[in-house]
Amino acid sequence: MSDRKTSSKAGGLSAVPVVALAAGDGIGPEISQAVISILEASGAELHFDHLAIGLQAYKDGHAGGIPEAAWEQIEAADVILKAPITTPSGGGVKSLNVSLRKRLGLAVNLRPCRSYAPYVQTRHPLMDLVIVRENEEDLYAGIEYQQSQQSVQAVKLITRPGCERVIRYAFDYARANGHQKVTALVKDNIMKMSDGMFWDIFQATAKQYPDLENERLIVDIGMARVADTPEDFEVIVCQNLYGDILSDITAQLSGSVGMCGSANLGEQHAMFEAIHGSAPDLAGTDKANPSGMLQAACLMLEYLGDNQQAKLIQNAWLTTLEQGIHTIDLESELTAQTVGTQQFAAAVISNLGSSPSQMKPARSAAQQVKVLPAPQPIRGSSRQLAGVDVFIHHHGPVTELAETLQSLSGNLTLSSIACRGAAVWPQQSPQALLNDQLCARMMHPEQQASPEDSAALLVAMNEAGIEFVGTQHLYLLNGQPGWTALQGD
Repeated sequence: MSDRKTSSKAGGLSAVPVVALAAGDGIGPEISQAVISILEASGAELHFDHLAIGLQAYKDGHAGGIPEAAWEQIEAADVILKAPITTPSGGGVKSLNVSLRKRLGLAVNLRPCRSYAPYVQTRHPLMDLVIVRENEEDLYAGIEYQQSQQSVQAVKLITRPGCERVIRYAFDYARANGHQKVTALVKDNIMKMSDGMFWDIFQATAKQYPDLENERLIVDIGMARVADTPEDFEVIVCQNLYGDILSDITAQLSGSVGMCGSANLGEQHAMFEAIHGSAPDLAGTDKANPSGMLQAACLMLEYLGDNQQAKLIQNAWLTTLEQGIHTIDLESELTAQTVGTQQFAAAVISNLGSSPSQMKPARSAAQQVKVLPAPQPIRGSSRQLAGVDVFIHHHGPVTELAETLQSLSGNLTLSSIACRGAAVWPQQSPQALLNDQLCARMMHPEQQASPEDSAALLVAMNEAGIEFVGTQHLYLLNGQPGWTALQGD
């Protein structure tokens, strides 16, 4: 590797790209050593800048596992290559991965997943798909509240720019890599606004790619179909939580979670990593499979524009699998020799320049789409406050609460009371399971409320002894309700 270090942040990649390398915890240092040895033997021109992040940084008091000096290295690098990190259990610590994705704006997660049958055992030998996952928002925004003893709520935050970027990226990636179809997985039959927005944007985007097929599947049956016949799918795009679950399912379907790498892409930064954990019980045993991190390194080379180098390494790796040279996790009747981590890397190195004879060789035209699409501006939009949902900590009959709310003077009147999203007033179902947190929907009769109306309401509720714990304004957006109806309302 070259020792020259030049930054690409002023525009364009460095003559010798700088890789911020996190060797990781547990098996991380061993698989990192194996992967670096393969990259060096292949002739890849890279400079590694080693990062001190992970378990030791947590122990040193850095809540996110990343010291400020490491952030400076990351900001100066072209890309990040990361081995698995151990996150300490217990409160007071933050996920290192989430911190990296948030601070660096790594909005898109790209995870190719294919089978390597028969050399890696799988029930799905024809599987070859790519998952494109939104990486920053959804429930993984981590916005949660507990406002009473019996109720906890998590905010599923979905934004139009977030949806547009990941969906358009999926179509761009499919077109650039010769795929014919893009599938969206959503639950818009239940989450009509959040997942509904994702689906609406997918439909609008699909019209701009007439050369590509597109389809929508409800996420539950969609995942079931992926688990049953993954060969029917090419590129799948979905929100953060769905994508996280699905990408581990598909990795396992391919034969081993330890065989997959992923790319986390943003406008100015990119991070590449194995998807498996740090497996501390295997640390120091030289038994770990370095393939997942090697796949991540190949994605990194493609991102840096070195497709031929990535192809060279991929074909050497495939040839090694065909020869039956396997780490212990891949042992089968086709295993000719079970080897350790470093010996596996040596076998890949000895096969540089070779191509597999049975499995499909690496795609020579594989491309990384590096530029994230810019969100489209919204024109001619209108926004009008119509009412407010007030969350109330309440014990006792709902009818008494309703009578008190109805007695309050002001411009907002009681429309309904709900518990856990289901209306319990004016309907009075004896089967309703009441909790200690209720939601009173207070509406302006003509849907022309003002912030002063909601402020006056809260003052009146406080004077009446009603304990409110939160509010949510209800807006008409372009004349359409920006809120969902209650179940049973």
